[in-house]
Amino acid sequence: MSSSQAEIAPRVVRWQEAHGRNHLPWQQTRDPYRVWLSEIMLQQTQVSTVLGYYARFLERFPDVRALAEASQDDVMALWSGLGYYSRARNLHRCAQVVVSDHGGAFPSSAEVLATLPGIGRSTAGAVAAFCFAERTPILDANVRRVLTRVLGFDADLAQAKNERALWGHAQALLPVTDIESAMPRYTQGLMDLGAGLCLPRNPDCGGCPLQEGCVASIEGQPERYPVRTRKLKRRAESWWLLVLQDAGARIWLSRRPAAGIWAGLFCVPVFDQRTDLLAFVNGVSPAAVNAMEEQPPFVHVLTHRDLHLHPVTARGLPAAALAGEDGDWFALEKAASLGLPAPIRKLLGELAAPAAAPRD
Repeated sequence: MSSSQAEIAPRVVRWQEAHGRNHLPWQQTRDPYRVWLSEIMLQQTQVSTVLGYYARFLERFPDVRALAEASQDDVMALWSGLGYYSRARNLHRCAQVVVSDHGGAFPSSAEVLATLPGIGRSTAGAVAAFCFAERTPILDANVRRVLTRVLGFDADLAQAKNERALWGHAQALLPVTDIESAMPRYTQGLMDLGAGLCLPRNPDCGGCPLQEGCVASIEGQPERYPVRTRKLKRRAESWWLLVLQDAGARIWLSRRPAAGIWAGLFCVPVFDQRTDLLAFVNGVSPAAVNAMEEQPPFVHVLTHRDLHLHPVTARGLPAAALAGEDGDWFALEKAASLGLPAPIRKLLGELAAPAAAPRD
């Protein structure tokens, strides 16, 4: 390691102390439960969005045992709207494993933490560094971007061998002195640099403590890093959403399959085409076909998919009309307490408050 690389950790530590984020609630603790919860929530989610969910989760589930003892439906309901719902299912399973296999105490090493459900190598490293000051690296998207630019690491990260090589560089750059305080601050500092300065587009190189010696800055091409040739392509799908209400204004909901979009959440019936939706309504209550109301379509954006959603409402169905179908009728108040996808929660909220402002 060159002398300039040896200065990376000290510079990051000093910068983080003076300019980094030091006010976030999960930074005020070394409780692994709280740090782990924040790390899972922050995956592909902005801090501003996570803050409210984090507070509500801790109020409902103040420790890992409380979370482990909760029902999955309670966990999913509280997570509803945060997206990437597999995180919530893994969160619940992980809490149960920590209680059943580790006596309710999170393991103190990244190696063991990475064996728990939903905890990858980078998340394990973050928990171990923040809570136990273990000298172990992280490599989330922000940190990967910072390190590839600083080092001029231009190998294709779509190849596993190159990803492993970058992990090796990340390990070599870790602090070597005052580990107890330096490891948490260095880890947070890399995250802060990636989130605030070393952005994917138009990075603020002038404000970066690592600009001197940063290969990407010297080249004047920071945006060419990191290199990854294999990228998932976005695609669009049209979904027709059937919002069914019986004479008592209850909503028909069923649980989504265990895999796929909105897995395990409660949802209104979904159809690929309008004709399929019409055929279903005609089959359960022909009289309801003429009373259906089509709402304005809207787009719900997922990571690599755009869902073009077409809501259709049919009211006044006989409660027995869906006998034998997979699902049940729920009062709107009860439905609101279930784990629902964000667009469905919004639709049901509009039913409960029809005078509300129109959807964006």
